[in-house]
Amino acid sequence: MDDIHHGFPLVDIAIVIVIAVLAGLGLMRLKQPPLVGFILAGVIMGPTGFGLISNNDNVTALAEMGVLVLLFFIGTELSLKAFVATLKPAVIVAAGQLAAAMLIGFAIAWLTDATVAEGTILGFIIALSSTVVAMKMLDDMGALRRMPGRITVGVLIAQDIAVVPMLILVSSFGGAETSALGLLAKIAVAVGLLGALLWWLGRSPKIKAPFDEQVGDNVELLALGSLAACFGAAAISGTIGLSPAYGAFVAGLVIGNSTLRNKVIPVIEPIQSVLLVVFFLSIGLLIDLTYIREHFGVVLAASLFVVAMKTILNVFLLRIAGFDRETALVGGLSMAQIGEFSFVLAAAGFTAGALGYDIYRLSIAVTAITLLFSPAWMALMHRVEEIAMENYSSYREALAEAYHDEIENVEEGLWWVKVRYRAGRIARRKRREKKTELKKAKAAEAAQKELVASGEPATGTEESTGQPPG
Repeated sequence: MDDIHHGFPLVDIAIVIVIAVLAGLGLMRLKQPPLVGFILAGVIMGPTGFGLISNNDNVTALAEMGVLVLLFFIGTELSLKAFVATLKPAVIVAAGQLAAAMLIGFAIAWLTDATVAEGTILGFIIALSSTVVAMKMLDDMGALRRMPGRITVGVLIAQDIAVVPMLILVSSFGGAETSALGLLAKIAVAVGLLGALLWWLGRSPKIKAPFDEQVGDNVELLALGSLAACFGAAAISGTIGLSPAYGAFVAGLVIGNSTLRNKVIPVIEPIQSVLLVVFFLSIGLLIDLTYIREHFGVVLAASLFVVAMKTILNVFLLRIAGFDRETALVGGLSMAQIGEFSFVLAAAGFTAGALGYDIYRLSIAVTAITLLFSPAWMALMHRVEEIAMENYSSYREALAEAYHDEIENVEEGLWWVKVRYRAGRIARRKRREKKTELKKAKAAEAAQKELVASGEPATGTEESTGQPPG
């Protein structure tokens, strides 16, 4: 038994679980997504933290399984009717995000003399937002099932679907033998098959699963069968040259549109939750605190730039797609961070040799920081809105005062920041004027009381009584 204990790090695993639980509870008390706490736990226990986990090969393997199960679960939960309802604006916003992020990625590559492959990977990394964190924030606000939540979820699903061809492209960068024509053919096949599957599933009735009645009430067989479908499809997809994530997502779509859907989801969800926790812990293990300490200014500036840029871009795109100001603001803020799949893309690029070590470490650090502070950023921006609206019956009055002739255009793009800055200045000026008037009134009242106390007539007594002093 002692040999087993020495071979199996039971104490280390217990410490890891306890720290993860405490970090998750701490973040929940601060009204933040607990998964952010799991990233912090990974940082604390990682090689640059307290070093409780020095060999993370097993953790990495579990984290990769977590990514596959997450994509499988997204495919299983995907409501095709709800997705089709928001398909057009979701695709417009997601395509705009990708185009802008690619421009930024190539600009960074040009400024830093990086390769085209590195610029492409950086663009992919910046374009994605976190499905888990965004949905948690929207749920806490009570907006998940309202219009801001519906359009945001539609955009996030479009991003998750786009991850599949992104992974295929990034994984191919390291192979010198892969031709551009072969790569384009591979991506075209993957996208074409996925589009055809979505079209067919959307027009067909529920798929009758074999052995539905026999396994429907057997939790063990449902769990094992679902995992077998997930990892089996992932293995086949990887073997034929596509990404394993592609196979896992396709398997989830098929199961999600079968008669077993409602029975599989509650069975697979706990497994997915555990593996997802391991995934976020592994993200924390990847964060290099030494690198962040040595390049703190660069990391902080890059994180602030990404969050602010994505907020402005998201609001602008949602306004272009026809949504009102509040929907655009809530949706834009909820998607301001970089997503969890960006870690997967960065790791794939680094493993393939297409992403340099310094850019890889910077990408991991910036992604983690935007995830950590995204909820605080949303709260801060809402607080800025409240301050700017103070002393106004309607915030539109502040906008009208700031830009009399351009009230219909001030809500879009870069105007969004400029107008709110000017409206905030107007609101602060009015508060200062109000405070000054109150001080003057109090000073006048105090002076009048002093005059009365000294026996001299107060100012305005003659006028107020209408009679001369006695």
